[in-house]
Amino acid sequence: MAGGDTIAAVAGESIETALRAVHDVVRISGSGFSGAFKRDCTDLARRVSLLAHLLEEIRDFKAHLVMGSSSSSSSSSSSSGSCLSDLSLALQAAKRVLLTANDIDSKISSDGVMKKIHFQFQCVTWKLEKALGNFPYDHLDISEEVTEQVHLLRAQLRRATERYGGPINSTILARTLSQPLDKEIDPLHLQPSNRAIGSLHIENIGNIDHEVRAKTGGIPVPLVNGTNDCGSSRTILESESAMNSPSSPEDCVPGISGSVHEDEPTDETPEENKKPKSPVIPNDFLCPISLELMRDPVIVATGQTYERSYIQRWIDCGNTTCPKTQQMLEHLTLTPNYVLRSLISQWCGKHNIQQPTALINGRIKKGDGSFREVSGNVAAIEALVRRLSSRSVEERRAAVSEIRSLSKRSTDNRILIAEAGAIPVLVNLLTSEDGPIQENAVTSILNLSIYDNNKGLIMMAGAIPSIVQVLRAGSMEARENAAATIFSLSLGDENKIIIGASGAIPALVELLENGSTRGKKDAATALFNLCIYQGNKGRAVRSGIIPALLTMLTDPSGGMVDEALTILSVLASHQEAKAAIAKANTIPVLIDLLRIGLPRNRENAAAILLSLCKRDSENLACLSRLGAVIPLTELSKSGTERAKRKATSLLEHLRKAQQL
Repeated sequence: MAGGDTIAAVAGESIETALRAVHDVVRISGSGFSGAFKRDCTDLARRVSLLAHLLEEIRDFKAHLVMGSSSSSSSSSSSSGSCLSDLSLALQAAKRVLLTANDIDSKISSDGVMKKIHFQFQCVTWKLEKALGNFPYDHLDISEEVTEQVHLLRAQLRRATERYGGPINSTILARTLSQPLDKEIDPLHLQPSNRAIGSLHIENIGNIDHEVRAKTGGIPVPLVNGTNDCGSSRTILESESAMNSPSSPEDCVPGISGSVHEDEPTDETPEENKKPKSPVIPNDFLCPISLELMRDPVIVATGQTYERSYIQRWIDCGNTTCPKTQQMLEHLTLTPNYVLRSLISQWCGKHNIQQPTALINGRIKKGDGSFREVSGNVAAIEALVRRLSSRSVEERRAAVSEIRSLSKRSTDNRILIAEAGAIPVLVNLLTSEDGPIQENAVTSILNLSIYDNNKGLIMMAGAIPSIVQVLRAGSMEARENAAATIFSLSLGDENKIIIGASGAIPALVELLENGSTRGKKDAATALFNLCIYQGNKGRAVRSGIIPALLTMLTDPSGGMVDEALTILSVLASHQEAKAAIAKANTIPVLIDLLRIGLPRNRENAAAILLSLCKRDSENLACLSRLGAVIPLTELSKSGTERAKRKATSLLEHLRKAQQL
């Protein structure tokens, strides 16, 4: 058999094996999971199921992947086959760990068994992320939507790996995944020598510092003592050494730390060093102003991160510079640093440290650093949240209605409801067949999302798919509030990508076309925000947004002309959108708005026309032919400042075109 045929056979077999594993996982998850690892099983199964689209596209194009006579093509095909083989092995391991971990009861299982299964989840999660990271996507002809979905899935797997304990030593991983899970591999028996562990530990610590900086936008977080990066790495090394002391057997994961089993004393460890030590907080997690562990980290215009309450107080005092760099702040917007907040939360959980929250001993910390007593409300709200999971439909309906009312009233209530663990329960209620429960659940999530910290919690609870389902098939009020929720959540740039890949845009376009007046406005607002991200513009065009916007432009009685023009002004910079706008015969409508529109509408119409006509002689000729020169000349003299600039630029383009 020729080399290319051999690669083709191997690739084809790997794809089919991987697809069978994915379908098996979907079938296993269909009956639900239970036991101590219910959450782990559910998350892993959901992530595995998302790979079906990727594998199906690879299968459809596998002939292109493995055929070709050139050496480069053969090399690319060989690489693809190797990646597929790795992914197939990881998926089969995922299926085995799900079968093993489902229905495990922590009450009757030993700690050793629980640690072993936890370690298997860590290995499988890390292996899946690594396998997906090695794919030569440029050579696989994968669609844009699936590629973005895989990128998001990899981000989820990376976060899950960190939660389980971090990357795995490759030798340990190979030995673990190569053996059946029913043998209950003991990770402690896979440890390398103490010397190997020590060197691996130091290597990983360097990676921790690098990874934290990468995840905070590459900006070195200010150090408390003013040392350089070497000092920061040294501090983190000391921190990790303390955190992985022998008194913490739960941290004894091979390849992650330098600790040894608590029942294995070593000659090198002095007796006094065996006493528990308080972990040193990594410098990256401390606010440069307060030197305290951050609860609500936010990013300022210079890229530095601070605790929200302290930087807000700094700004409120009239300061317009960055406290760390002394640079002028170009704007005073505070952007939540969800990634760093997640890392802090994971670190606190790993080391049994009370996580910094807005709620402390029954008191809520206000923006000025003072506290407000709310202990009287905590117990009542916690009881109310428990009722959300009642077996009685009537009780659930009453509880979610009360949650909706409370979450509407104040920020304190939004904090308390989220702290009581309501968000994951409300997300589950989005799929309820009871109309009032579903409607109140989505509205409660909308209200909770008003508080910025809750946005990250809602996203981490996996709410988007269920919100999109409500947007498609809920009652009209539920659909309206689902659209408003998507707008609220999409204020974060990362969330725009996630929401765009979820299928929300077609559902929003449908609401824009056929919803109530309020529903159309909510849909328009959400679509505008999502389309700020370049990758979502093409999705909106393919979902039919241009004809819907043109209908809104030609129906002044609908009261949606402003919204339509605003969205078009964002879309017009995208090549696919530009072609669709011109093809829909939108230019004559825009010229009419130049003549008779309100000042804001005339300004946006000029901006859209400028985007359409730049480097496009056909659209410029159409503009000239339809008599746009007169209204543009008038606008260049009497419009808003922005309108004057756009009109003047258009007139210049027309003048140059006539000289050719």
